[in-house]
Amino acid sequence: MLVLGIESTAHTFGVGITDGKEIVANEKDTYKPKQGGIIPREAADHHYKFAPNIIKSALDKASVKLKDIDIFAFSQGPGIYSPLKVSFQISNFLSQKYKKKLIGVNHCIAHLEIARKETGFEDPVMLYVSGGNTQIITFAEGHYRVFGETQDIGVGNLLDKFGRVMGISFPAGPEIEKYASKGKRYIPLPYSIKGMDVSLSGIETFISNIKDKHSVEDLSFSLQETVFSMLIEASERALAYTEKESFVITGGVAANKRLNEMGRIMAESRGVKFKSIPMEYAGDNGAMIAYTGYLMKNEPEKDYLPKPVFRTDSVKINYR
Repeated sequence: MLVLGIESTAHTFGVGITDGKEIVANEKDTYKPKQGGIIPREAADHHYKFAPNIIKSALDKASVKLKDIDIFAFSQGPGIYSPLKVSFQISNFLSQKYKKKLIGVNHCIAHLEIARKETGFEDPVMLYVSGGNTQIITFAEGHYRVFGETQDIGVGNLLDKFGRVMGISFPAGPEIEKYASKGKRYIPLPYSIKGMDVSLSGIETFISNIKDKHSVEDLSFSLQETVFSMLIEASERALAYTEKESFVITGGVAANKRLNEMGRIMAESRGVKFKSIPMEYAGDNGAMIAYTGYLMKNEPEKDYLPKPVFRTDSVKINYR
């Protein structure tokens, strides 16, 4: 069985193909605004423009044709509505043309499932960190349960907002990580955590008021150390509560080496297993949509629509 998955929730248009055991293709192209953050209409235009080439590239990589695909899966949400429509419209068209099954995939759950696949951890606590999402999640009684999450903005959005304040181009995360590695002095920033929930927007406001007094290197270093410490502290509480034996960080911000280092140190101190997700699968990608679509292959057929708001814990998991 072959599943082709299409991702387009935000800035990335990705196409992945899997047979359920191996990822046989994972191609993508990313929209980069000239300045500021994502402009939804421009992102959608980018995705429509590059879709034919990315799909062809994935098919060529897997040495298959569209008629060979058994299931078409798409990122149903959550996400930005304009780009979100692209994967739905293309997948819906292909499923009807080739008379194959269509499956809508929760984008957040796709990040969790590709992490489980690539680390080999059957039942971990997962810190899911991306642009719009920051959640501490594990599986229990048929659902992915959210034990803690951001109360305002996602950590990726915080990094991008910090980037705009400091004149760093989008996406800001990789450049912030480089600056942080050169930071020499820690600047105390607001540390807002309650139980397993965190609040991040106050940090952005605080930095905006002090940015002219400190170097970008020291501010980047302080930002990472503060925010990542909050996330790892909350994750440790979830591990203590659930008594699970493995820990994974997934999502776009999981590409950050310092965050992974902090996660590894915490896990080792608790006697918990930890693995980093491969860089290729940290950010948004079509492979995670295809693989989750494969897991959902026995779901009954239904009419799908894009869902900009789509809670991780709202999905009944029938394949576990």
